[in-house]
Amino acid sequence: MPNKTAKPAAKATAVKPAAKAPAAKSAAPKAPVAAAKAPVAAKPAVKPAAAAPKVEEKKVVTQRQGFKANEFVVYPAHGVGQILAIEEQEIAGAKLELFVINFIKDKMTLRVPTAKVANVGMRKLSEPALVKKALETLKGRARVKRTMWSRRAQEYEAKINSGDIVAIAEVVRDLYRSESQPEQSYSERQLYEAALDRLSREIAVVQHSTETEAVKEIEAQLAKSPRRNAKAEAAEGEADAEGDADDTDGDDTTVADEAA
Repeated sequence: MPNKTAKPAAKATAVKPAAKAPAAKSAAPKAPVAAAKAPVAAKPAVKPAAAAPKVEEKKVVTQRQGFKANEFVVYPAHGVGQILAIEEQEIAGAKLELFVINFIKDKMTLRVPTAKVANVGMRKLSEPALVKKALETLKGRARVKRTMWSRRAQEYEAKINSGDIVAIAEVVRDLYRSESQPEQSYSERQLYEAALDRLSREIAVVQHSTETEAVKEIEAQLAKSPRRNAKAEAAEGEADAEGDADDTDGDDTTVADEAA
């Protein structure tokens, strides 16, 4: 009897180690998984170094608004100029990037911060299609307001200094006088020549011609404009005469007229 009970006990102890063996096999593959994750963590460390210069480059391009050295540009207050260089200056401990713009005809050099070009209205040269539109504007009928000359003069100056080539062409058209029309006053002639100069310089650069050729083209377009009748010319001459008389008295007349 004692021998029979001993045998099952031995069999039971022999079966237990067999059940633990699979647990050892399942634990073994976990080590390679941890090793495979190690190279994944190393990838993000490379990306910031490559991305840094791209952000800086975009910032520079944005500030310069696409302008570059040796390019002709239009500065509203002075007309067509050429960017000679892009330089850096240190002001109050801060570095400032500047466009160095040369206006050959005016014998003037202007330095404009690259970050301020949008605020001052500096722009690229007009496209040929826009130049054509400006030339077509010259052939239209002059539109002269029946207001004091001093007020009209302010409007003309605003158009000239706007930098808009079509608006400048409108000033040239409105102030143009043919040989059959009354002579211009001194102030009227000055505004006409200023507008004509701005317009001819830009057309000359865009069309790769001389300013003399550009002026001839402008005058040819003006000659095609419809002539005003004698009554309108006489009325305009009287208005200009009154305006010049008011200008000699100062700006108080204009202010009183606006208040009325």
